Amino acid sequence: MNTLLLAVGMLLAGGIIGYSIRAVIFIIRKNSIEISISERLIHAKEQAQKIIDEAKEEEKQKELELKSTEDRLIKKESLLDARQTELDTKAKIIEEKIINIEHLNKKAEGLVEERVAELERLSSFSQEDAREALIRETEKEYEEDFAIRSSKLQQGMEDSLKDRAKEILMTAIQRLSVPTTNALTTASVAIPNDEIKGKIIGKEGRNIRAFERSSGVELLIDESPGFIVVSCFDPVRRAIATSALENLVKDGRIQPARIEEELETAKNNIHEIMKERGSAAVYECGIFNLDPRVVAILGRLHYRSSYGQNVLQHSIEMAHVAGMLATELGADAYIAKAGALVHDIGKALDHEFEGTHVEIGVKMLRRFGTDERIISAMKSHHDDCPHESLEAVIVQTADMISGSRPGARRDTAEMYLKRLAELENLANAYEGVEKAYVLQAGREIRIFVHPSAISDLESKNLARNIALNIERDLRYPGQIKVTIIRETRVIDYAR
Repeated sequence: MNTLLLAVGMLLAGGIIGYSIRAVIFIIRKNSIEISISERLIHAKEQAQKIIDEAKEEEKQKELELKSTEDRLIKKESLLDARQTELDTKAKIIEEKIINIEHLNKKAEGLVEERVAELERLSSFSQEDAREALIRETEKEYEEDFAIRSSKLQQGMEDSLKDRAKEILMTAIQRLSVPTTNALTTASVAIPNDEIKGKIIGKEGRNIRAFERSSGVELLIDESPGFIVVSCFDPVRRAIATSALENLVKDGRIQPARIEEELETAKNNIHEIMKERGSAAVYECGIFNLDPRVVAILGRLHYRSSYGQNVLQHSIEMAHVAGMLATELGADAYIAKAGALVHDIGKALDHEFEGTHVEIGVKMLRRFGTDERIISAMKSHHDDCPHESLEAVIVQTADMISGSRPGARRDTAEMYLKRLAELENLANAYEGVEKAYVLQAGREIRIFVHPSAISDLESKNLARNIALNIERDLRYPGQIKVTIIRETRVIDYAR
């Protein structure tokens, strides 16, 4: 029992002692924390006071700087006021001087007028009269010198301009190289043997007559061995006939119906070729803004000749020359080249419309929206219209250069072709005429008439009237045979 009490007593004593120790430790820690907090508060106050002191010092410095700036501004303002006062004073002095000068000028002008008036009164000669007299006297004294000097200057200028013009023309001509061959009125088609030759002629000449009638050309069988010569003054007609004949020779089937089919096919092919020729021409000359219809019509000039010179080749040649001339003279090279290229485009349609080829070309180009500057450049190449621009003069000059170069043209060939065309036009003008073709180098004209419109008796009268009109209106060597052909053809199909 005593032991138990002793143990309980010891436990209580240990608990009291532990509690006392913990209490002491807590008190010590509390005091330590309070001291730390106090120290931190003191440090923070010291930092705050330091920041406040620094701010006050910075504010004081700024106040000093502002006061210094204010002093400088006040000083500058004073200087500006003084400068403005000085400028006002000088301006006032200048205004006074200007007034004095104007007064002196008026006084001087008055004195001059008085002096001139007094001189005119004493000499009885006005100022204008004196000037005129002095000029006349000077001119009279130096008239011969003036005339000699003026003549020398004019002559020197003309010589210089002529030399310059020759130099430009020679440069343009030398830079262009073109063929000098002339367009012919015949073409040859090779035939492999006499059998094909016989087929072309046909039974009793039926095939050759059908071919000549449908194509409007003349076939010369025995002119050259191994060849058939296609003769016609119209180059388009001749090209169509040549192409059709070549296809017939290759195929071997030659009869009237087949001949008409091949001629129609050749006609379509030639039209495609003309489009290609037109496109190639504008591409070669660098003209890319023309209407496609204008380009297609331009290609028809490939089958047109002027005095033996191919018109399309002539136009391309002109475009190159015009471009070089325009570059040398400072003109618009594009307008000059385009005007030269289309200058003869009316010749492609002159058999379809009335008027000169220039008038037809101008109407056609305007219809398809061509640049008016190009039209102005092309319409004066034959002096039909006044020259409205430097490019128009260049186009005319290029035309003369291209047409007058050696070997370019044959006047006799052109006159011959013109006579053949007039002969055909005269026959086609009669009512009831279907087609008219000139053959035998202009010694014969074959006229096909509508059988329903003209009877056999009327055919005889028509032949006589045409012969009389040829004698009256045309000039020609020898005689011309007039042949009227009236044929009735009936076609049906068995199905």
